[in-house]
Amino acid sequence: MMVSYGTASGPVPPFDLFTLNKMGSLSITSAAFAWFMRSRPELLSRAADLMDAVLRGAVKIQVNQTFKLSDAADAHRALESRRTQGASVLIP
Repeated sequence: MMVSYGTASGPVPPFDLFTLNKMGSLSITSAAFAWFMRSRPELLSRAADLMDAVLRGAVKIQVNQTFKLSDAADAHRALESRRTQGASVLIP
């Protein structure tokens, strides 16, 4: 299965889906936020579950770079130019 997520590099170029059949009926999917969060209450509930997991240490978030809030424009340029990896955090 091929999963496409994120679009930092832009749209995926077209390709012949029937090629997947020749390779053993492989499949492709692409996640869309709107399909998984159908309402604000659901979004808030899932966010609360995630925050609980983070606070318990069950999920660890590695922050690879930080920027002062006053340098938000620099952070945005770094993201646009793909000079970042993983999570970036603005520090007030």
